[in-house]
Amino acid sequence: MEAAVLTKTAPPPPVHVAIIMDGNGRWARARGLPRTAGHRRGAQSVRVAIESAIRGGVSYLTLFGFSSENWRRPQAEIGDLMGLLRHYLNTEINALDRQGVRLMVIGDRSRFAGDIVSMIDRAEHMTRNNRRLILTIALSYGGRHEIVQATRRIAEEVAIGLLDPQAIDEAAITERLFTADIPDPDLLIRTSGERRLSNFLLWQLAYAELVFLDVLWPDFSNEDFVAALDEFQRRERRYGTAGA
Repeated sequence: MEAAVLTKTAPPPPVHVAIIMDGNGRWARARGLPRTAGHRRGAQSVRVAIESAIRGGVSYLTLFGFSSENWRRPQAEIGDLMGLLRHYLNTEINALDRQGVRLMVIGDRSRFAGDIVSMIDRAEHMTRNNRRLILTIALSYGGRHEIVQATRRIAEEVAIGLLDPQAIDEAAITERLFTADIPDPDLLIRTSGERRLSNFLLWQLAYAELVFLDVLWPDFSNEDFVAALDEFQRRERRYGTAGA
């Protein structure tokens, strides 16, 4: 009797992928173009990442769009970035809605102009019932600031008697983060060859697999996304337990 052949099933894709979209400025500089050209080309790569995530069976995609530190950049560049953000919110939301993508924005909205805040609110409301992909964009976001805000909320709740200090645990902090309603990332991708977190999702990335790609963000392709997923699926995730 022939032995039964056991087929090895492919590991599942990551549930949640986070991406630090890095390299717009270097892409533009290498071509003798202004930085804004890199940002515009990088916006096209956002579409690629969304389509790749849907195709790859990913349920949550979080993109680092604009950090709290980015407000220190020259005012002309910030103005161009805000114009690009307005353009994206005006032109892409209908397409996201048709694709079944829900948009969520995390970060400090108080620094944005009122019309941008209104556009964000409208986009979130329009796509709120979509479930094919949960797309979170971090804008005016900093990981340390997020943890400080969560800690402040806990302190205020303790002060007025709503929370017992003995009840403060990891879950209590997680529930007060911007990302309270979504799972932690399984995989972080950073483009441009840099190998650091840059104050992005510091709490949430505790056990994420990290993949660093040498490609600049404006050149990011579906093949790059698939390569990162393949790398993730080759790894053994131990969550701090002893390995073999």
